[in-house]
Amino acid sequence: MKTVSLKIDDSIFGETEEILKNLKKPRNRYINEALEFYNKFQKRKMIENQLKKESKLVSGNSMEVLAEFEIFENEN
Repeated sequence: MKTVSLKIDDSIFGETEEILKNLKKPRNRYINEALEFYNKFQKRKMIENQLKKESKLVSGNSMEVLAEFEIFENEN
């Protein structure tokens, strides 16, 4: 485990403390779960952006291949 020191906005800290009272969960566990969730979210966004980028790169080729298939089908 790593120890991290961080500064949290007062409003976020207050809201978190209220939630923790209701959840009866240690602050450390709550923050770890929040970071894990946010990391998964960010990884999905990065994958989505990469797929969009790659899709744009091959879209022109895809249309060319489709046109060739249409020509082939029309010849038969």
